[in-house]
Amino acid sequence: MRCPFCKENQDKVVDSRSSDSGRIIRRRRQCLACGRRFTTYEKVGESFKLYVVKKDNLRVPYDRDKVIGGLQKACYKREVPAEQIQQIADRVEEDIFHNFDKEVSSAFIGESVMKHLRTVDKVAYIRFASVYRDFKDAGELIEEVTNVIQQAESAGQPELFEG
Repeated sequence: MRCPFCKENQDKVVDSRSSDSGRIIRRRRQCLACGRRFTTYEKVGESFKLYVVKKDNLRVPYDRDKVIGGLQKACYKREVPAEQIQQIADRVEEDIFHNFDKEVSSAFIGESVMKHLRTVDKVAYIRFASVYRDFKDAGELIEEVTNVIQQAESAGQPELFEG
C-alpha cells in the first residue's frame, strides 16, 4: 500500500477490523519509511463469491455471521469480549482467503475456528468442539477435555477448571 504522505510502498498493518457484516475491512497502517499512520478500507467485489462445501457436498455462500454466531454460542457466559470474537472471525477469514479462492470446506472453517478459540478460552473451545465434532458419547468429550488439560499443563497455562 502506498503511503499517502511520503508515497513510499512500505507499510505494516497495525490493526484490522471488519465492518458492514464483514463486507469491508478497515486496516490501520503505519508507514515504515516516515512512521505516519493511515487507514485503508478494503471491499470485496460483489461478483466475488466464496462457497462453503458442507459435509453432504452441498455448496452454500460463505456467511461471516454464521462463524460469529457459532463463536457467540460457544462464548456464552464466558469472559470473552465481543471485540475478541470479531478478531477470531477476522483470523479465520484470513486463514480461509490465504488458502482458498472459490470454495472452502466447512471442515476447514471449523478447524480454524477451534484453533483460534483454543488460545482464547478453553471452555468455549470445548463447547465449540462438542458441537462441531459431534461427539457420539461422553467418552469422546472426556478424551478431548483431557487433551486440552494436558496441553495446558505442558505449556504452563492455568488450570482449565479451577476448584
